[in-house]
Amino acid sequence: MLGINWSDVMNVIMSVLPQLIVIGVVLVLAIIVTVAVNKKTVADTATRKLIHSESWLVFLVAAVVAVSMMLFGPLATLLNSATATKYTLSDQTVKNASDLAKEIQSEAVTLLQNTDDNLPLADKNVNVFGWASTNPVYGGTGSGAMNANYETTSILQGMAEAGLTTNEELSKLYIDYRADRPVVAMAQQDWTLPEVPAADYSQDLIDSAKEFSDEAVIVIGRVGGEGADLPKNMKGEGITYTNNSTEYEDFEDGESFLELSKTEEDMIKLVTSNFDKVTLIYNGANIFELGFVEDYPQIKSVLWCPPAGQTGFSALGDILAGTTNPSGKTSDTFVYDLTQQPSYNNAGDYKYENMTEFPTENFEEGETSPAFVNYVESIYVGYKYYETAADEGVIEYDDVVQYPFGYGLSYTTFEQEMGDVTYADGTVSFDVTVTNTGDVAGKDVVEVFYNPPYENGGIEKASANLVAFEKTELLEPGASETVSISFEDDDMASYDDQDAKAWVLEAGDYQVSINADSHTVIDEKTVTVDEDIVYDSEGNTHDGDAVPATNAFDADRGDVTYLSRADHFANREEALAAPTNYTLSDEYKAQFRNQSNYDPAETNDDADEMPTTGAKGDVRLADLTGKEYDDPLWDELLDQLTFDEMDNLIANGGFGTQAIESIGKIQLTDVDGPASLNNNFTQVGSIGFPSSTSVACTWNKDLARRFGEGIGD
Repeated sequence: MLGINWSDVMNVIMSVLPQLIVIGVVLVLAIIVTVAVNKKTVADTATRKLIHSESWLVFLVAAVVAVSMMLFGPLATLLNSATATKYTLSDQTVKNASDLAKEIQSEAVTLLQNTDDNLPLADKNVNVFGWASTNPVYGGTGSGAMNANYETTSILQGMAEAGLTTNEELSKLYIDYRADRPVVAMAQQDWTLPEVPAADYSQDLIDSAKEFSDEAVIVIGRVGGEGADLPKNMKGEGITYTNNSTEYEDFEDGESFLELSKTEEDMIKLVTSNFDKVTLIYNGANIFELGFVEDYPQIKSVLWCPPAGQTGFSALGDILAGTTNPSGKTSDTFVYDLTQQPSYNNAGDYKYENMTEFPTENFEEGETSPAFVNYVESIYVGYKYYETAADEGVIEYDDVVQYPFGYGLSYTTFEQEMGDVTYADGTVSFDVTVTNTGDVAGKDVVEVFYNPPYENGGIEKASANLVAFEKTELLEPGASETVSISFEDDDMASYDDQDAKAWVLEAGDYQVSINADSHTVIDEKTVTVDEDIVYDSEGNTHDGDAVPATNAFDADRGDVTYLSRADHFANREEALAAPTNYTLSDEYKAQFRNQSNYDPAETNDDADEMPTTGAKGDVRLADLTGKEYDDPLWDELLDQLTFDEMDNLIANGGFGTQAIESIGKIQLTDVDGPASLNNNFTQVGSIGFPSSTSVACTWNKDLARRFGEGIGD
């Protein structure tokens, strides 16, 4: 739930630091004067009292002035926001948002495994194991948190709504163990996973559970979001974690937050030794190491349920019960070993060792040198790396990848038939006929990838590139839908940062395919581009760009080795190694600017002209409604503003914008958040939608659009 954002609090404190320093300094001086007068033992009592009173009067005046400056300066916006009339959403808006949130999550939950058609659950009585079943992940951290003003639907409530009965004795065990979730917030992270040790499950509890049902569901949850990277090493410096037992450590040195703790592993062993039909639910936004499921044949089904927002877990209940057929597809690649990701070694907080004269403020650790991250993986991000590396013979795909990008099962089966491809006037188009060949209604996704021609040592290109996708409507058994696919040929262009320094569509054969996922081709056709097309002129730009794209930072490649496909990723070991150079070269250091050494005078341009201010006019802000960015009426409006009005608007613009009476602009409170709208200081906000990961897993453009409209409402 939404709590105090300590980073924002520290920002506010820093904004009033000058005034606080003044108060502190004057207070110290007043104390010094008082003590000095007493020590001198001024004979005249009246004189001593006069000095005392005057010194403290000076302090009082200084404090009043400083506080007034804070209240009418940096704190004005916050105080206005905090004291303004609070509005809440209408009942209809709440209902619409709740319904939409459930609809999004119903298409986001992704079925990764379903051996022996274990799901939907045959028994309406269900044993739900795992502490996360009573403390699921609704959203992210920071601005991704949910708002406490609106009720949430838990996993257990969602199952109950779907007609499933859960083992209350098990749930009580987890609630009694720990009812609250450890705080993972902007300025503090407690990564503790309070899972009940296997030794704390009594035999009576297990026997009772086996009598209650032969169905077992295990929930594993991971929270993450704004403010801190998920720990790559749970034994690393500064990691707060409390073990669940004094008999063992939950994590060994080098183990990450995105793999099982020993307590979780012990719990899974306990469940699988007592139940033959087990469903594992992973509730988190980040990919997780799920290779362990292959060690337990009792785990028949695996579901990925990203953070569900305030009502989305109702959808999970419907999927478990079979009321809803899952249609989600993975929005990332699940690998067996996260340390093998191309970005893994360069993800972290690396500091330059020769930049201490350019401090950056860190509220927890004090001032530090500027940090850096080397994006060594180049274009080979996510599935593009794994597919290309496999094609180049660098990895054994099935040994590395467990669930590909775009992968997801259903309670039914589908067939897709690719029609003839037309390539004319720069447009590639074809139809795909999707047929439900099973006996349950469901939705399918048409995924279109292309594999471009590649010349060794040439422009960097991945061998698999998602270029288009469409989701079907709900298809009844035996029903078909024809999906029309169309995309521009420049969507298959690659950026050449070495020679052309522009987007280039190279001549050659492009394999255009429909896939079940990034790795599994259903059918493919060849599209031939006759000659090179270089998008480097005003009349020929890439993807409708206003101006031709070209290199803007040629000099800033640095001395970093970037991953290249050349010679079968010959530089892979060197490029993907952890950084060893923590020194910024003199050349780049001379160009470095931050708050510590920025001098506005150095960038002053004699050609700059003072804008017109305080001009006579009657333009109101409302007159600009619907106007284009470059409409001349904007200039008239801006000319009317006085310097003080602009200064007030900008200087006091934190968490909102000030009113400008002369143009009819009202005061506004700013809210933010990727899944809901929240204000850290007023605590006013909207109902929380499922996470952005959930929206991505729907592969449904219409739902994504409606999500945006829902946020607008």
